[in-house]
Parts: sequence; C-alpha cells; structure tokens
Amino acid sequence: MKRQIFTAEHDAFRETVRTFLHKEVLPHYEQWEKDGITSRDAWLAAGRQGLLGLAVPEEYGGGGNPDFRYSAVLAEEFARAGASGLALGLHNDIVVPYLTALATEEQRGRWLPGFCSGRTITAIAMTEPGAGSDLQGIRTYAEDRGDHWVLNGSKTFISNGILADLVVVVARTSPDGGAKGLSLLAVERGTAGFERGRNLDKIGQKSQDTAELFFHDVRVPKENLLGEQDGAFIHLMTNLAQERLAIAVAAIAAAEHLLEITTAYVKEREAFGRPLSKLQHIRFEIAEMATECAVTRTFVDRCITEHSAGGLDAVHASMAKWWSTELQKRVADRCLQLHGGYGYMTEYPVARAFTDGRIQTIYGGTTEIMKEIIGRSLLA
Repeated sequence: MKRQIFTAEHDAFRETVRTFLHKEVLPHYEQWEKDGITSRDAWLAAGRQGLLGLAVPEEYGGGGNPDFRYSAVLAEEFARAGASGLALGLHNDIVVPYLTALATEEQRGRWLPGFCSGRTITAIAMTEPGAGSDLQGIRTYAEDRGDHWVLNGSKTFISNGILADLVVVVARTSPDGGAKGLSLLAVERGTAGFERGRNLDKIGQKSQDTAELFFHDVRVPKENLLGEQDGAFIHLMTNLAQERLAIAVAAIAAAEHLLEITTAYVKEREAFGRPLSKLQHIRFEIAEMATECAVTRTFVDRCITEHSAGGLDAVHASMAKWWSTELQKRVADRCLQLHGGYGYMTEYPVARAFTDGRIQTIYGGTTEIMKEIIGRSLLA
C-alpha cells in the first residue's frame, strides 16, 4: 500500500538525506567501524546540510519545524543505509526536547547554535551500572552548594559518550525523593572532575561511541539546571514517547530493508538447480515477513501522524516500540537464515543488520518494560 503520511516537502527532504548519506557517511563507514567512533567532520557536515536541530527555532540556527515526520524520514533513511553509528536521531529526537522545552533563554542561546551546527554533540546520561530502567535506583547525586551543584557518580552505556560536548545527566537532588527526587543537570566538556571511561566494545553498532562516564566532585553551575529541581521524572516521562517512537520508526524501516535485500537474494541464489524463490518454504517465509512488515508499518505510520499532531501517548508509543523492535529482531534472524552461510559473513549487509539491530529491544526501555507500561494502563 502506498504511504499517505508524507508530502512533497518530506519527499524532497528524503532525497537530501540520501545524498548526505552517500556523500558524507557511507564512504567512511567501514573506517568508522574499525575506529569505534564516527568523525566530527560528519557532524559538521550534517549541520551544514540542515540535518541537526530540525525542530529548533530558526533564530538558533535550527530548522524551525517541529513536524516529527522529518525526523521519521531521517531515521528511516539511516536505518535503510545501515548507518546507525552516526547518532543524529539521539541528538535530534531524544536530547533536543529537553533543550527546547526546558532550557531558559540564556541556556538556549548558549547551547542551541552549536547543537544545530554540529559543533556541540550531545548525549543523555541516565543508565547506571546498578540501575537500568529503574529510575528509583539511580545513585548519581548532586549536592546543593548555594551557587552550584557538586555532582558525584557514574553512568554507563551512554551513546555519544566519547564525542559528547554537552551531557544531560539525570542525578538525585533529593536523597529521600525516590524517582521524584531527580533533576537534569547539563555537564559540559572540560568541566573539572568529569571523566570518560572506555569506549565500550559492543557486538554491533561498532562506530557508535558508547561509553562509561564518571563524575568526581564536579561543580555544575546552578545555571545548568534543566527544568525544575526534582522535576526530572516528569520531564523524562514526557519525552520518552518520542524516543520510543523514533526507535520504532528505525526498526520497521530496517525490517523492510532486510526483506527487500533478502527477496532479491533468494531470486538470484540457486540451490538444487533452481532459484531459492521457487521453493515453497522460501515463498512462505517471505510472505509471512512481508505481511508482518505491512501490518506494523500501518500502525507505526499512524503513531507518526498522531505524534506530529501532538496526540501520541506513552502507551501507544510503547506498543510501537516493543512490537517493531521485536519484529526487526525476528526478520533479521530469518533473513540471515535465508542467506545461508553468506549471511554469516560481515561483508553482507544482513550480517551487520543482525548484530546492529539486536540492541533495539533493549535501549529506550526493554520489551519487558514496554509490556509492563501497557499492562498497567489496561489493568489499573
């Protein structure tokens, strides 16, 4: 079925993204995978191309367009290209809502121009070694010292952790406040006591720098508090729907792309004197995946439309996230199987997609957490 959610302007933007990928990303991607990190030049090129800060007001150098469909186009094209290492989605869809909705005028002027140009790469630091999806388990704390906070603690699995110039840190500011005693503090590169650990060695998304972060008596100015003191829980819950939808968008796009390349492969690959596509089992496998992708695409597109209109709730975002990412995982596994031994070779896109996509059911809230959110809403 023809998709109905995009306009000619979105289609033109899609061509811009594809050109950027072919010129600035794909020629360098193998080297980035070996290096375990992307190039800052690529971020600057993304800024020049207008791919950063799509929803940031024009006065700060952004696109000035809050229409999430542009972010969806970006996520889809990066997923289809297998270029998850350059984490523009994290920058645009996960971090930017905190800076546009919560930052003061002074903070916006200080951070957003660099955010949009690519000079200031961002990250959000929530996960800790002993607290994954459990916000109540966060132990990183900030002590009020009058005109500044003193921040201590550590974070792990932080995407953009090595490159980030500005990190939004979730820290406990009220010792007895539970999940509602947390605040968001912006920590800038070069701040004394802020240290980065190793670039973590992952099974996939090798070029996406993921790091441990350490905070030892870090003095954070009061001017770097984002939003309300002890208000992080509400701020995080407000923005998680967009994060989870963005992951779902990338997941279904990746599944569709895997289906496309596998369909082409089984038409060309021969076994027992005829193409694999002539075998009934192969046709059934393709038929099942095509149907699952089509049904999922319809739901995700509806969520994109709802979110662009400001109406997507946390429950439906959770549905989109867990279903799409689990589908991506199944499709990657089945497509690799249909490639046979070649599917296990890293030179084939299906092999990288298999390892790169595995994290999708984990970050942004695990499948189990998504089901818990949905279940609570139905059985409260």
